[in-house]
Amino acid sequence: MAVSREDVLKALAGVTDPASGRDVVSADMVQGLVLRDGNVGFAIEVPPSRGRSAEPLREACEAAVARIPGVLSVSAVLTAHQEQRAAAPPAPHGHAPHPHVPQRMGIPGVQSVIAVASGKGGVGKSTVAVNLALALSKLGMKIGLLDADIYGPSVPRLLGINRKPESDGHQLQPIEKFGIKAMSIGFLVGEESPLVWRGPMVQSALTQMMNDVAWAPLDVLVLDMPPGTGDAQLTIAQRVPLKGAVIVSTPQDIALIDARKGLQMFRKTEVPVLGIVENMSVFVCPHCGEASHIFGHGGARATAEQLDAPFLGEIPLVPAIRETSDAGTPIVALKPDSAEAQAFLALATQVAEKIAAPQRAAPRIVIE
Repeated sequence: MAVSREDVLKALAGVTDPASGRDVVSADMVQGLVLRDGNVGFAIEVPPSRGRSAEPLREACEAAVARIPGVLSVSAVLTAHQEQRAAAPPAPHGHAPHPHVPQRMGIPGVQSVIAVASGKGGVGKSTVAVNLALALSKLGMKIGLLDADIYGPSVPRLLGINRKPESDGHQLQPIEKFGIKAMSIGFLVGEESPLVWRGPMVQSALTQMMNDVAWAPLDVLVLDMPPGTGDAQLTIAQRVPLKGAVIVSTPQDIALIDARKGLQMFRKTEVPVLGIVENMSVFVCPHCGEASHIFGHGGARATAEQLDAPFLGEIPLVPAIRETSDAGTPIVALKPDSAEAQAFLALATQVAEKIAAPQRAAPRIVIE
């Protein structure tokens, strides 16, 4: 049975917002409604002052839509437009934070958060992120993986997960597989369902997946970042105390140009760059074993040297990595002793060493 936009709005019209006394449809609180093959996604827009207190309203909207015959999944998020704040009085002694820099808030129970990023799509960033998370787990660490790519989530396919996460009424429970905890908007929306959301909705969804998921306890939360340097990347870089970022690129000049942009974005937001990894570095023929540098070779290493950033190693372009990724059984999980998996384990070892190393404390400026 096909579900129409009118069906969804009719169901939501039966949900009353306790703050206004009006239903959420007539109050114009429903935004970004998307339907695809029985999968429904939308945002509930509330004033910033209500924050998480509006969570029961979100749950009520989600439940109302879920009762519609033919609905297979529902994903509702809270979003708010930040109203312009009145000028605050100056703090004494000049210790006030910069007004345009949001305060970075940690994730309870998570010791370190690292980002796996790229300046552009198509470089295998998500494959690297998933296998890096699994390799860190092989090193004995408690690992989580957050798919921060709202528009193009890849983690459900890469981990072979096709079910929705459960909730205890307060937090979503991450789905555990291959020894790691994972969360993705793709768990809540069908694989072929596009999310046509504005920037604030994406930012709200990211915030919820970081703060309203039962991640603890974790040694490291790996963020599979969306490609590019847009709103989502800045939201994470400015609001999450990232321990560092891993930049993924292929050896091609066109990819390295964008990788440089991604690296500079993290530096401008004062996020340490753990290093650059060259993915698809060399193609090894599965039949004769001959190595071919299809996309060139050594470009990422040279770029790392030019930008004074660590070079974290090379990941080969081999059919086994692609085949296991498409099958939802990543190479590190399926064949941990293979040469391909060992490349990811070598990467994980370097990353683990860098995030464990003490970082120099930032200088403190005191005006007397």
